[in-house]
Amino acid sequence: MSDIHVRLKHQSLGRPLSAEERVLADALEAVFRGGEQDFEAVARALDSRGVKRPSGATGPWTAAVLEQELAAINASLDAAYAEHGVGA
Repeated sequence: MSDIHVRLKHQSLGRPLSAEERVLADALEAVFRGGEQDFEAVARALDSRGVKRPSGATGPWTAAVLEQELAAINASLDAAYAEHGVGA
């Protein structure tokens, strides 16, 4: 396997994103495209857009909540990748 393949194989998802994860990802891309980088401001932008938490929890977005949601998504994706591997 070439070096590029070794590096790119970790870009594969072990499972598709859920609809809620996709909505969050799209919203984050839009906020970051607008130039925002501060997590508190990003959280406020998610609130103002009415983005629901992928975990199903309710309440306002904060930087801590955003960090928790992203950590949970990443852990789930890592577990799926570990189980299913490349191209799953």
